[in-house]
Amino acid sequence: MKCAYFDQQQCLSCVNIQQPMPEQVNAKSQVLTQLLSDFEVEQWHQPVFGPDSGFRNKAKMVVLGAAHQPILGIVSPDGTPVSLCDCKLYPADMQQLLHRLELFVRQAGIPPYNVEKMKGELKFILLTRSQIKGEYLLRFVLKSHKSIERIERELPKLLSEFPQIKVVSVNIQPTHMAILEGEEEIFLSQETRLAEQFNDVPLFIRPKSFFQTHPHIAAQLYQTAREWVAELTPDSLWDLFCGVGGFGLHCASKEIALTGIEISAEAITCAKISAQTMGLDKVEFTALDSTSFATGRDAEDKPDVVIVNPPRRGIGQSLCESLTAFAPNAILYSSCNPHTLAKDLAHIKGYRIHKVQLFDMFPHTDHFEVLVMLIKQS
Repeated sequence: MKCAYFDQQQCLSCVNIQQPMPEQVNAKSQVLTQLLSDFEVEQWHQPVFGPDSGFRNKAKMVVLGAAHQPILGIVSPDGTPVSLCDCKLYPADMQQLLHRLELFVRQAGIPPYNVEKMKGELKFILLTRSQIKGEYLLRFVLKSHKSIERIERELPKLLSEFPQIKVVSVNIQPTHMAILEGEEEIFLSQETRLAEQFNDVPLFIRPKSFFQTHPHIAAQLYQTAREWVAELTPDSLWDLFCGVGGFGLHCASKEIALTGIEISAEAITCAKISAQTMGLDKVEFTALDSTSFATGRDAEDKPDVVIVNPPRRGIGQSLCESLTAFAPNAILYSSCNPHTLAKDLAHIKGYRIHKVQLFDMFPHTDHFEVLVMLIKQS
């Protein structure tokens, strides 16, 4: 894919963008094969990849420049602010809205936060798009409450032009640190969550809940997990690091008892709404640390299947040892970091690797998602 930002060395995030997609996926497959070379894998499934442009559902824009000429984007390698409103990873309607948001900041007169001078108010604009309806969740990350009134003044005009914006909030992040958001979230809209749907599963996005950034690939990942779990016919299922419940809700049914654990209360709220919408009553979603939850349980209180979908750091040795002690019939491990995946697999004892499949959730980068099925050895 051609990208003017990359060609001009203004944005180098998509390090592999000049390679055709099949070559990118092949290179990632080789990395995964090498990382898992110490393990015997019974089935290697074909890698899954999809659209390499217009796919991304989330924009995290640094607000740069000045109040009279704001720029939404990044600081280039040479230190120059670069607007990324025309980034080809975003759908056309999202690009259009990002341009309008640059104008919004100027009309509202909100000074962008200057990191070096530690002055200004608006730090980030975070935009999330629902593919099911093309609707948006819009967040303004401010240093303080000072500019909320300016946002509220200009907001009606923006919403009249872009009625697809369903959720608007302000996040207060007062500290001078490389932290994207703060604890306080102030909603400026009546709606507080964005509706989405992958396959036949309704999902909901709130401001602080994690959500996959490539809907096309995420839907295939969840569907694959559903099919793999269905082969096992479990009565009970744990979904650890469950987020908004994507994996568990795809694999659940009226016959399967599902327990979902996620430290983010925002995400758990969304997962509960989804379960209620689907009419699932044998479901319990709780806001807890996944490792603490699992390590605090007796091995007799084990589910038939455990799904883990941890952040990049992996699940860690403690949880690996707990899973070994539980010895559920199967473990599904979805990883966005194959390096920590390989380390974790070495700590999980008594299992054989039945299936492995790569999902290219992050085109043009070195990152990818992997789904692994572990079956308890008899």
